[in-house]
Amino acid sequence: MQTVSNMAYSTVIACLIEVFLITNIDMVVSYLEKSGHAGTPMLAFFRLGTLTTITYVILGILIFSVTFYLLQAKSLRYIERIAAAIQNISEGDLNTTVEVMGDDEFSMMAVNLNRMEADIRELMDKERESERTKNELITNVAHDLRTPLTSIIGYLELLSKGGPLGPQIQQKYIDIAYTKAKRLEKLIEDLFGFTKMNYGKISMNLGKVDIVKLLSQLLEEFYPSFAGKDLTYELISNVPVQMITADGNLLARLFDNLINNAIKYGAEGKKIVVKVHADGEIVTVSVVNYGYVIPKEELPLIFNKFYRVEQSRSLNTGGTGLGLAISKNIVDMHGGTITVTSDLNGTAFTVKLKVDFDVNRENFRAIV
Repeated sequence: MQTVSNMAYSTVIACLIEVFLITNIDMVVSYLEKSGHAGTPMLAFFRLGTLTTITYVILGILIFSVTFYLLQAKSLRYIERIAAAIQNISEGDLNTTVEVMGDDEFSMMAVNLNRMEADIRELMDKERESERTKNELITNVAHDLRTPLTSIIGYLELLSKGGPLGPQIQQKYIDIAYTKAKRLEKLIEDLFGFTKMNYGKISMNLGKVDIVKLLSQLLEEFYPSFAGKDLTYELISNVPVQMITADGNLLARLFDNLINNAIKYGAEGKKIVVKVHADGEIVTVSVVNYGYVIPKEELPLIFNKFYRVEQSRSLNTGGTGLGLAISKNIVDMHGGTITVTSDLNGTAFTVKLKVDFDVNRENFRAIV
């Protein structure tokens, strides 16, 4: 449109100049004829007819060309800048941007070019992050799987040699190997769960779930862990029954992770409280422990994959750092939210879920 406008302006200017020249030249010719200068070369030239017409046409074309170039000069310089930016991007310089000037086709081209560059940069950043995550996953897997596996092999080797081990010592070694094997199983489950969710390969099987009953059953299943840590637990609900639309297995895994996390890091507080509050279309579940207080600056990072508040990989609290990332993933799949607060009044993981979850209206493919 800008080019067409400039062509129109150039045509108008060329026509006006031509009309001005022709009118004034005719006036000069008429004056010369009336004043008796009929033999002058200028008057002879303008009596040639066809040649004079061709001269006017050529002059008009020159005027149009010069005017059009002057009007297009700014656009041509802008096109050169866009072309240079495209060349830089093609050579790998993704920090090149083109200033958006005006509101025409060229400015739209600049906007699209800047957007394309930003998209390419974002894709490359995601690729680098994916590569970093993959390397981090390999490092964590190697460390987390090697430690219990080494212990299992060591104790089984002692048992297989058949040395002078009493029944009590043998049973102790078997118990240790079994505990290590269960820990290894949990690590592998977390890793498989993370991989499936990361690539969107988990399908949801929705149904009606009584969330109060689900939490009650999970707490009962954790009784040996509570007893082993000398913890008490309490389930508080403002309703005796609350049915919601959800995937029961995924919800069980979600709250299993949260309760297990509360047991590991809340042993010093001697108590775990699970609260259920149903309010219209939303059900809120809070898992509260009164042990370790999470530093305020670490709260925004708590749901990042591989992140752990306690960085040491001890036997009691070590893990892949995927449990809370998986929990958030499951909540996202159900269209809910999960938050955490931590102070001297306790550390609370709060999950908000919709009572009626329509999978057709929600983006349930979680992004880890």
